[in-house]
Amino acid sequence: MKEIKVPELAESITEGTIAEWLVSEGDTIEKGAPICELETDKVNVEVNADYTGVVVELVRQTGDDVEVGEVIAKIDENGEVSSDSSDAQSITKEVSKEKEEKAEDKTTSDSTDKENKVIASPAARKRARELGIDLKQVVTNDPLGRIRPEDVEKLSNALKEEKPKQEQKTSSNSNSAEKEQEFEKPVERVKMTRRRQTIANRLVEAQHTAAMLTTFNEVDMSAVMKLRSERKDKFLEKHGVKLGFMSFFTKAVVGALKEFPYINAEIQDNEIILKKFYDIGIAVSTDDGLVVPVVRDADRLDFAGIESEITNLGKKARNKELQLADLQGGSFTITNGGIFGSLLSTPILNTPQVGILGMHTIQKRAIVMPDDSIEVRPMMNIALSYDHRIVDGKDAVQFLVRVKQLLEDPYDLLLEG
Repeated sequence: MKEIKVPELAESITEGTIAEWLVSEGDTIEKGAPICELETDKVNVEVNADYTGVVVELVRQTGDDVEVGEVIAKIDENGEVSSDSSDAQSITKEVSKEKEEKAEDKTTSDSTDKENKVIASPAARKRARELGIDLKQVVTNDPLGRIRPEDVEKLSNALKEEKPKQEQKTSSNSNSAEKEQEFEKPVERVKMTRRRQTIANRLVEAQHTAAMLTTFNEVDMSAVMKLRSERKDKFLEKHGVKLGFMSFFTKAVVGALKEFPYINAEIQDNEIILKKFYDIGIAVSTDDGLVVPVVRDADRLDFAGIESEITNLGKKARNKELQLADLQGGSFTITNGGIFGSLLSTPILNTPQVGILGMHTIQKRAIVMPDDSIEVRPMMNIALSYDHRIVDGKDAVQFLVRVKQLLEDPYDLLLEG
């Protein structure tokens, strides 16, 4: 019999949750074939069989939390379970069951006989009737086992002392039950996935560890939208991907980070780590929660390269094909709540990063122009959340202004790209 154990996943991952079994007990499986899907706090991974044989036991069930090295299934390399062995096991179980039943019958019989032979003095029996005491519950120190009146009194006093405690315990249990069943109307309790638990914990951790503030600005998207309209067909024909907003924002963010390096940093103990690379995390919403795959070396990619990477990572995220390498690292994050209609928000830091840019929906608004005329322009609110421990408010505001300037004059971005 061979054991299938949870394999080493990554340095930072020591446990996971069995999301789905891909085999059933009795199935024949080949070595290297996937046996189950394991959900970790970052990605889903398949656990493969190390042996060829028959799955004789699934030790853990779907939804169980398991640790690295823990046995989750057993495989018989002989290809089938011996029928002789099965018969022997069956006979053994039946014999054991028969012995247990006989032992229980004997114990019950002995207990009944003992209970029926209560020895008590007439005075003790009378006092027990007066106090409503069951003589079978009375314990005596008499060498002959005879119950005396004082034994009955002792039990009665003990029960009087115990009654308030029982009432308090009952009240406590009742309050607990009421708390658990506080909804008078139907509800559904859904267990949080491991990834959702991790997201929740990291968001709370970010708010507890960072001195987080958010500054806002707005961007006139007219120039970007005009440029996209002019170039989108040729861009798609030449590169095979659409020219979206994210490449403009990624390029603008990289340009601003080069001018304000402390926003492209992190804190380690008493040191500030200034990152000389630009790995930009792009938040992607999936059915299982938000994930942040990373576009590596975004400063070295042109618009087509950025769009290709974002498209590829987004597809992998939705198909649950992201690898740990796709999610690790990152120096700054961009999140786009505008695709869901968000007009304004305060994004939470993706720690240990110290900056995150929030994009929002584009709305047409009346804007007063430099010559005091009023025009209807497509405007987007943008937000920068930052860690005030190492990023000053002045730098944060100027960073966001620089992003605004680059987006409102996107031709420079194209030339740089």
